[in-house]
Amino acid sequence: MFPNFRLAMAWLHTWFGLVLGFVLMVVFFFGALSVFDREIDRWAIPASRFAPQPMPSFDRMLKPIFAGMQPNKENVALLQGRVDGPIPERFDTVRSWGAYTTHRDPVLGIFANYEVPGAKDPEEGVWGTRTIDPRSGAALPDDRLKIGSQFFYPLHYSLNLNWMSLGTWIVGFAALTMLAALVSGVVMHRKIFREFFTFRPKKATQRSALDLHNMTGVVALPFHFFFAFTGLVIFAGIYFPVGPTQLNPLHELHEKLEAQETGLPHERAGVAAPLASVDAMVGEAQRRWRDKGMGGEVGFLSLQHVGDANGYVSVYRAGTDRIALVGEGIHFKASTGALLREDPPQSAVDSVNEFLTGLHLQHFRHWLLRWFYVLGGLAGCVCIATGFVFFVEKRKKQHARQGIQGVRTVDALAVTTVTGMLVAALGMLIANRLLPDSLPAGWPARGDLERYAFWAGWTLALVHALWRSAPVAQGRSNPAWREQCVAVAGLAVLAVALNWLTTGDHLWKTLGAGYWPVAGVDLFLLAGAGIAVLAARKLRRRTAGQAAGAGLARETLHA
Repeated sequence: MFPNFRLAMAWLHTWFGLVLGFVLMVVFFFGALSVFDREIDRWAIPASRFAPQPMPSFDRMLKPIFAGMQPNKENVALLQGRVDGPIPERFDTVRSWGAYTTHRDPVLGIFANYEVPGAKDPEEGVWGTRTIDPRSGAALPDDRLKIGSQFFYPLHYSLNLNWMSLGTWIVGFAALTMLAALVSGVVMHRKIFREFFTFRPKKATQRSALDLHNMTGVVALPFHFFFAFTGLVIFAGIYFPVGPTQLNPLHELHEKLEAQETGLPHERAGVAAPLASVDAMVGEAQRRWRDKGMGGEVGFLSLQHVGDANGYVSVYRAGTDRIALVGEGIHFKASTGALLREDPPQSAVDSVNEFLTGLHLQHFRHWLLRWFYVLGGLAGCVCIATGFVFFVEKRKKQHARQGIQGVRTVDALAVTTVTGMLVAALGMLIANRLLPDSLPAGWPARGDLERYAFWAGWTLALVHALWRSAPVAQGRSNPAWREQCVAVAGLAVLAVALNWLTTGDHLWKTLGAGYWPVAGVDLFLLAGAGIAVLAARKLRRRTAGQAAGAGLARETLHA
């Protein structure tokens, strides 16, 4: 089929990269934003603009809040058809309570899981969640969307397509294909060291795009390979499921045997029991961590089988002083506070897995390394975007002569994926600042409207890219690239201005106070606006050069 192995790898690299590059562009860009997802949350929710807080007292603050919780209405609605008889109005049997925070979280996320009476599946549970101010225990409005951690972050690994985990499967397939594209790219580019130092921006678009594609691919090659691989490792449980398959009985048996070995009960005893002081258990866990030379704050607090004699409390260390995603869990009997188990040192395999997972999820405090993650993700975006440009530039004149429309479609999709994605994200931030705190009765929730703004912005970008793509079929550039760059610049500046007008937190104020979460988002937006302006000017000059060249060719022909 191919004269040699290198040409086979070139075909593989080109078509795998093109078909799944649209998905990988989303993965890389929103993965880069997710490095600072908590900071974006603070920008989007002004009520959360205060310093990060430690885990508050369970006995004094969290216990009364948990006791007053019930499942979220939207989660209860999902039980339709999955319960024999009517859905209960109240859920009284609590399976678990939990609270989670990080060194970057000013607010505290808490959740509770309840048994569902009459559920067709005995394992069926229903969740209740709440976000609170850990300083006072006051609940933040439920309709406020945490744009960074609840939208951008899951978008990068699931495309927010949650039905049957469809988005996670698509991203997993794209990551697997990316590994093949990286290997085939190395085979294609035999002079890889020279291409690391080769970039000719003043050459023709096709040449400069290929140079930049090669350079960004080589610079961030270890980064790209590592994150594609570890992403597959993290979601191995979805790609190779055990529970929903014929191995389910074996899986259940393993959980029961593990419960016997660890002393952490797998099921409820059915006997009511009080809850001892959880604060005392937390204090004991911190003392044990200090004795190991690992003093730190609590990152995750979990209570299983709440109100039952088999109930137990698990206290996990935040572990932000190391890369490996470790919890150093210590477990206590809920009714007495007696120590049940202290997690032993991990095996070699588990240690490697936790290190790789921690390096991917970056829960550590190393700010410089976090910025390297952002640059690596953006380098991936540049690599993919220039690959699109090179593909179109290489073929558009040939397709124009043959009257083929394929490259026109590819170019429109590339515009939508690269600049259209930015338009959508900025539209969401602008909607976040423009929507009022309280909406009229009957309107969708505020967070839903912000999601609609995102998808509407992306749809408009697609329509615009297709509408303006006619020049591509004639061998020229699509003006939508430049026009959407201008839109990105304007929307980014507008988002910064609206943050100032609606909250009073302008740049001079946030920079003067050293409040980097909000100042950093504003500066990132302004930097993006500046890059978009430069790109628009560059594209305008190239378009003008093409028009001049076409005019000169016509004059020569007439002469």
